[in-house]
Amino acid sequence: MSCDDVTLATGQKMPLVGLGTWKSSAGQVKSAVCYALEVGYQHIDCAYAYSNEHEIGEALHEKLQASKSIKRKDIFITSKLWNTKHHPDDVETACRMTLEDLQLDDLDLYLMHWPMAFERGNIMIPKNDDGTVHYANSDYKDTWKAMEKLLEKGLVKAIGLSNFNAKQISVATCRPVVNQIECHPYLIQNQLVDHCTKQRIVVTAYSPLGSPDRPWARPGDLKLLEDPRILQIAEKYGKSPAQVIIRWQVQRGIACIPKSATPSRIKENIEVFDFMLSMKDMKQIESFDCNGRLIVPTIERGGMRVWRDSSHQDFPFNGPY
Repeated sequence: MSCDDVTLATGQKMPLVGLGTWKSSAGQVKSAVCYALEVGYQHIDCAYAYSNEHEIGEALHEKLQASKSIKRKDIFITSKLWNTKHHPDDVETACRMTLEDLQLDDLDLYLMHWPMAFERGNIMIPKNDDGTVHYANSDYKDTWKAMEKLLEKGLVKAIGLSNFNAKQISVATCRPVVNQIECHPYLIQNQLVDHCTKQRIVVTAYSPLGSPDRPWARPGDLKLLEDPRILQIAEKYGKSPAQVIIRWQVQRGIACIPKSATPSRIKENIEVFDFMLSMKDMKQIESFDCNGRLIVPTIERGGMRVWRDSSHQDFPFNGPY
């Protein structure tokens, strides 16, 4: 199975549908990646903060060694620089650690995960005595300059951003090639998508299915995959709700990285290139937008690795887009 792709400003081809690995736990993610590669995925999205890159590396190593049909040049691997590694002196070390865990010589794409810098060190979310996040004074523009040096050293083929707003994407002379953002029918992000497109920045949608297993979900929260309007469209095309949502993004030219550890769903999520949504249905799905941002992490003193502090100067969600 081949997967349609989008061309980055570097000339690289990035498959429009990839496997997301956020929340894929130890013991799950290796088999998920192995299966995804077997059924035709050529795009795997990773991050240091997901705490599973070592296991993903085992899967990549096994598949690249065992299968003559799967070659490194045919797989697009993305990873992300975590907030505790924003200091320019830490960027290369962090990248090399990710490469070691993934058992790769280089990355196809390396993203700055968030614009806010945390205190340097190895604690994923360092906290002050009152439980708030311990931020650092690093400027993300200085972090970006250090990421540019990774390009020069051949450690990465392209660099980009994640969770950056329209104002923040103008980071330096070396333009980011991707901005990975939360994007789904409840949060269509048209203004930010249009702004990125004008800047030749490709948008990747994370949590494209509404991330129903997000750690802070509450019983009354919106459930995109159970929305009756989505179900009706899915029935019309003889497809699953997930396939309809992914197809909607693909037709917008937006890359998607749905996460799943279930083989049947992994396979289903990439089988979206054999049908086309009508313009009417595209517009109907777009009408579901309610600025329904679901991934705004919130501090939990019980030890959950999430946060929310909209007072930070670099917090990306304060502006209109």
